[in-house]
Amino acid sequence: MAHELQGTAIVMRRYGGPDVLRPEIVASPSLRLDEIRIRSIGSAVNHSDLEIRAGNWPILTAGPFPYTPGLEVVGEVVDVGAAVPDIRVGDRVITMMQGLGGVRPRRPGGYAEYVTVAASAAATLSASVDPLDMAALGLGSVTAFEGLRKIGDLKDRRIAVTGAAGGVGSAAVAIARALGAEVIGIVSRPEHAEYVRSLGAARAITAQDIAAGALAPETIDGVLDTVGGTSFGSHVEALRPGGVLSLVGAVGGSEVSFDAYRLLEITLTGYASEALDGAALRRAIGFISGWLSRGEIRAPARSEFALEDAAAAHAKLEQRSVRGRIVLIPRP
Repeated sequence: MAHELQGTAIVMRRYGGPDVLRPEIVASPSLRLDEIRIRSIGSAVNHSDLEIRAGNWPILTAGPFPYTPGLEVVGEVVDVGAAVPDIRVGDRVITMMQGLGGVRPRRPGGYAEYVTVAASAAATLSASVDPLDMAALGLGSVTAFEGLRKIGDLKDRRIAVTGAAGGVGSAAVAIARALGAEVIGIVSRPEHAEYVRSLGAARAITAQDIAAGALAPETIDGVLDTVGGTSFGSHVEALRPGGVLSLVGAVGGSEVSFDAYRLLEITLTGYASEALDGAALRRAIGFISGWLSRGEIRAPARSEFALEDAAAAHAKLEQRSVRGRIVLIPRP
């Protein structure tokens, strides 16, 4: 029977630095017929969360505060609405986007002990999958999966991944390799090269290496770009005729420049997770969890923080030195 619960959630009452993220005890909303209640196992932190918290990406609702951030969560179902046919108490699920937090919130986000979502917005997880591995893959892996799909068949093709040590990039390296590509990982720091190679990249290079000629013109078939910014033109130049660049993020800046004549030979496309729905989530998670359980991909590195320490987690991510993902874990 549906019932209300109280638990810890991270609440913002204004925009600002990491210190605006404060733990509070909140009551879960009444469960609707088509909803499920999840006890969080882990909720990954995304760069989008930082932008929203700082006010760079304003929350697009009237009177946005109090606000609980978080675009995703992995957890165990503790309550099920009467009209939900295919999810049961005890199931492990993952949910993300679809009005969970974000700039267009329809419900409080994933930085909470208990999270309530529409059942149609969740994907169930096999018991063979480590839930914290899936939390570390999470939205980053789904974004990488959909962005790589824009490039097309990857088997025996040479693919470059920018921001390859980050959350989306590290997932993209592993997924592209699982799909048969030769992967070149582009990293911001030389010390991340070994980690990226451990995920399956044949080579790991830096932007400085590219400037020195490590990524020659017309030598790669596709680019999964999480960075944008000043390196964008070099990545376009590296594409062979018929190649595809798929943009899924622009942490290096959204203003880019490149030789416009290259558009006669190559394709620029991309993917935004704002388009994600439950059916697409379940399709992506089906592939990703299968690869993970068979050992064909590995979860990215993760740094674990207690849910109550979300402010410290944001401060860490802002340093841009994190490999893989940061995951917030409620205390027992």
